[in-house]
Amino acid sequence: MAKSKPTFYITTPIYYASGALHIGHCYTTVACDAIARFKRMDGYDVYYLTGTDEHGQKVQKAAEERGLSPQAFVDGLAERIQKLWERMDISNDGFIRTTDKAHEKAIADIFTKLYEKGDIYKSEYSGKYCEPCESFWTASQLVNGKCPDCGREVRDSKEECYFFRLSKYADRVRKLLTETDFLQPDSRVKEMVNNFIDKGLNDLAVTRTSFDWGIKVPFDEKHVIYVWIDALPNYITALGYGAGDDAKYKKYWPCDMHVMAKEIVRFHSIVWPAILMALEIPLPKRLYGHGWIMFGGDKMSKSKGNVVDPFVLTDRYGVDALRYYLLSSMPFGDDSNYTSELLLSSINVNLVNDLGNLVRRTFAMSKQYFGGAVKKPAADDRDAAYIKAIDALAAAVRADMDKPEINRALEKIFGVIDLSNKYIDENKPWELKKTGDDIRLNAVMYNLLDGIRVCANMLLPFLTKYPRRIFDGLGLPVPTDFAQAKHGVIEGYSTTEIEPILNRLDIKKELAELEKIAEQAEVKPTAENSGADSAQNTQAAEEPQLISIDDFFKSELVVAEVEACEKVEKAKKLLKLTVFDGTRRRTVVSGIALAYKPEEVTGKKVALVANLKPAKLCGIVSEGMLLCSVGEDGLPRLVHPDGKAGDKIC
Repeated sequence: MAKSKPTFYITTPIYYASGALHIGHCYTTVACDAIARFKRMDGYDVYYLTGTDEHGQKVQKAAEERGLSPQAFVDGLAERIQKLWERMDISNDGFIRTTDKAHEKAIADIFTKLYEKGDIYKSEYSGKYCEPCESFWTASQLVNGKCPDCGREVRDSKEECYFFRLSKYADRVRKLLTETDFLQPDSRVKEMVNNFIDKGLNDLAVTRTSFDWGIKVPFDEKHVIYVWIDALPNYITALGYGAGDDAKYKKYWPCDMHVMAKEIVRFHSIVWPAILMALEIPLPKRLYGHGWIMFGGDKMSKSKGNVVDPFVLTDRYGVDALRYYLLSSMPFGDDSNYTSELLLSSINVNLVNDLGNLVRRTFAMSKQYFGGAVKKPAADDRDAAYIKAIDALAAAVRADMDKPEINRALEKIFGVIDLSNKYIDENKPWELKKTGDDIRLNAVMYNLLDGIRVCANMLLPFLTKYPRRIFDGLGLPVPTDFAQAKHGVIEGYSTTEIEPILNRLDIKKELAELEKIAEQAEVKPTAENSGADSAQNTQAAEEPQLISIDDFFKSELVVAEVEACEKVEKAKKLLKLTVFDGTRRRTVVSGIALAYKPEEVTGKKVALVANLKPAKLCGIVSEGMLLCSVGEDGLPRLVHPDGKAGDKIC
């Protein structure tokens, strides 16, 4: 009988459905993704959860301002967040929304259980209220008369509420923080104990009556359960806690690692453990509060070329470039700085110069000297130090990921990449070829290919595109674990040259282009020190971009007939169509594969945007775009116009 894998459960916070996304939102999710991918490859049964926090006064207000129902408003934002995670190659196993019916039922049951136990009671709140944070404060907790979390103005508030007896669990929570390694890094522990627990924990208001967008208290429906009683238990309700099928909860809970930015550590390290203690549920094993991404030390600025829309950046430079920058530039417990210049420099220095040139030179020499066929050589003491570094890499990366110190793990990998480039310079393969020392030349080339292979193996949790292409060039399958991440396990290589990950960028030119993009998009950033996973992000929701009638009439819409259709290899959402537009046949690549099989499209009339600039998708030049609607299931629905091929649509 096969031995079961150890489980590993990791979570991001659920992101507040309040507005536009930037790379700050990506950091926590990408960091957790790297940890989750690493753990899967290291032999763990991983469950990785992310999601959206969709209730509350801010959501209701924002929806009303746009003439939308709160549900329609959050549906659109949740869809965009999920598209971003898809773009960033996030490998989450679960995605929870607090508007999910199963979650709402479980929260109502949890509230009732806590009330019946006496840990929730009705009273009246009178004090200071911060609307952006949806938090109540006493006057003594304010900092310079403002909210201690976000620094914004507060207002006097008096309201009937239900309260959670947080004070009852103060001693147990203090002991958890001071006598265990539950909260990391240590600086967060001192902050929580000194600033909150030792000053006295007040009971927590957990319902509101001034709005109704939320989960109603089952036995008192004028009250809405809000914020932390609703949001925090998502980590267990997503596993089926409180539902009929709680197999995932039994399998994966307690959570191995909650990850979030530092501004919501207080709620996760004090309120969340207290709720779990009251419910008599095991506590999470570890809570990690990372720093903020700072935008050049000040506000995001078009004039500085600080375009931080991840869709723009990944369109222009690729997913691996943004993932690498985020993961390598941020010490996990500290703040880090973002500027477009730093991003572009990291691409040039690390991805193009160090990794890209190593792969390009090595594969080119393998082809030139041996036709791509390189055999495993006999041991040679001259290579001992280089081989030792290769063999030590997996353990070194594992040690850093267990802490976790993701940037240091990447430093270790790129350290071996740097050694590999030096190994080329020291051994000078071109001179070995000139002198006819083919035995030594083969050994040098094998060691280089082995070093590249092991580095690519260890990069797989961090970069999702280029390492796979490296294995294609090595003529090997992409590994699913680290079992062969050591020297000498491959008997020989049959290599082919591959396209570079990126060409060297002209940084000055790129900064000018990014500034131009920012101006065209009318980027209006509002967050000065926005946390990477801020559940309290208060950026305004994205407004629809309006176009003039002249802009609209620039689109040339025609009836086209689909003559042939096939799936695009290695792209689950794309179909390749051959369409006739009345004058010529053209190829169109369309993301409709989840909704249509090729045979369902062939022979149909479609609406074609005929004057769209050609674009290459998965190596195929697409010469147009098909018009679709989107159904309630989120899947595309082709528009099927009447008429014959070539007829204009107006």
